[in-house]
Amino acid sequence: MKKKLIIVVSMMLLVLALTGSAEAQAIPKISVELGQSSKPGDLSATLQIVLLLTILTLAPSIILMITSFIRIIIVLGFLRQAIGTQQLPPNQLMISLALILTFFIISPMANKAYNEGLKPYLDNKITKEEAFDKGIAPFRKFMLAQTREKDLALFINLGNIPRPNSPDDVPLHILVPGFVLSELRTGFQIAFLVFVPFLIIDMIVAAVLMSMGMMMLPPTIVALPFKILLFVLVDGWYLLVKSLVESFH
Repeated sequence: MKKKLIIVVSMMLLVLALTGSAEAQAIPKISVELGQSSKPGDLSATLQIVLLLTILTLAPSIILMITSFIRIIIVLGFLRQAIGTQQLPPNQLMISLALILTFFIISPMANKAYNEGLKPYLDNKITKEEAFDKGIAPFRKFMLAQTREKDLALFINLGNIPRPNSPDDVPLHILVPGFVLSELRTGFQIAFLVFVPFLIIDMIVAAVLMSMGMMMLPPTIVALPFKILLFVLVDGWYLLVKSLVESFH
């Protein structure tokens, strides 16, 4: 599933980069050579190749910016800080869990983009413009469902563009930053709810230690086993993963 998602999004980005060329009906053969150019088209093809290589390099980052990864990794990061376990679970495990949940959430969109956009294009049934529109449509629908109108309006005003008549008319360069901003806000909201129970435990432990005159003993050390015990007793990982997946409507 991970490989399919990367292939789908990379091919959609590649198709977008080729859209500006009216003469290019297929993916150009890449060759690198030095010499003088007598045709303007040679320079255009070279710039397309550089653009394609740049897009493919940034493809993993672009994938993360249009999926559920942002919200999930924010919540997992705040959870580790709330418990106070420092580097446990390790960063590699947290990122891996976030990626697994991301691929699980967007797998229906990736399959739809592949079946309706990329596969017909590879079979020469549709043009590259149609392939991109159909391939990006499931991701647009997902991002629009998670993005606030306020965030979209912010970037529309900053970009000085006319107000779109419908959600389908929102440009990608407006939708993507609006989606990222909304995901950051939602991630911090969920993190606050996760943080509160552990903060209460810290406050209770600090008050008890102060009343016992043990002010030299750090409250965080004493509270750590209680926070871990609470998280285990309520089956925290199950509740957290369930809540994160269900938060994407």
